[in-house]
Amino acid sequence: MTEDEFAAYQSLSEETEDHRWAFGTGFTDPLEGIDASVPDGVDAAALTAYCLALGDDALIYSHRLQQWMTRLPELEEETALANIALDLLGQARMLLARAGQAEGRGRGEDDLAFFRDEHEFRSVRLAEHTDADFAQLAGRLLVFSAWRLALFGRLAASADPVLAAIAAKGANELAYHREYAAQWVIRLGDGTPLSHDRMAAALGVIWPLTDELFQSDPVANRLPPVAADPAELRAEVDAVLDEVLAAATLDRPDAAPLARVAAGPAATACTPRRSATCSAELQSVARAHPDATW
Repeated sequence: MTEDEFAAYQSLSEETEDHRWAFGTGFTDPLEGIDASVPDGVDAAALTAYCLALGDDALIYSHRLQQWMTRLPELEEETALANIALDLLGQARMLLARAGQAEGRGRGEDDLAFFRDEHEFRSVRLAEHTDADFAQLAGRLLVFSAWRLALFGRLAASADPVLAAIAAKGANELAYHREYAAQWVIRLGDGTPLSHDRMAAALGVIWPLTDELFQSDPVANRLPPVAADPAELRAEVDAVLDEVLAAATLDRPDAAPLARVAAGPAATACTPRRSATCSAELQSVARAHPDATW
């Protein structure tokens, strides 16, 4: 690894001195002592929908990463990605639990993860995408973690104290996800001619999915003191991506964004998911044995 490569992705996480990977394995409850009631003046239905969308992004992405276990060429990479998947699963659990609290219908995180139908999920398409190779995995993780870190940085000041605590914890995790992905994008992009071409091709596939991340969100618009405006994240995310792509000797892809799919009657923050395959696999055991406990 060259000195320039190291500096490019090291600078992305220099704001923290804690270099643990497995944040999700800690035993400290980030929500301990926090009032879980919906704050006065906050639309409970909108808060439910917003937390569901954020939780779905993490849940579906975590599941996609788990599908790579045993398929990676080195144990070190399996361990790193397993920890990232666990971090996202931890975020999903807290966000879905918060959605259930705000909803007030007695549904918990497992109910929302395993017993909603496919059309009720609101994950962005970038989270659902199936990576064809490791280059796509690295590029997609870079874009997703850069976007989600920028989002959580703002949500750490949310008027909902529960969401703020979840975001503050998640931001530490996402800083490492972004660092890991940036490292690999740089290594592949500035590596051999073959790895450079594969990384460029991967970004070309991923890039049309990125515009959705910054589109106006009608649910967020109903939660001005709680949520963040997606459009305000673009400059911060673009700056990170441009820095990494420059170090990787890669050009920003010239790819038109995919058209947004029309939302169904239950639509909230994002569009209905395009495929039932991922949710069916995720939910299969829980639905086959709904009363089972572990």
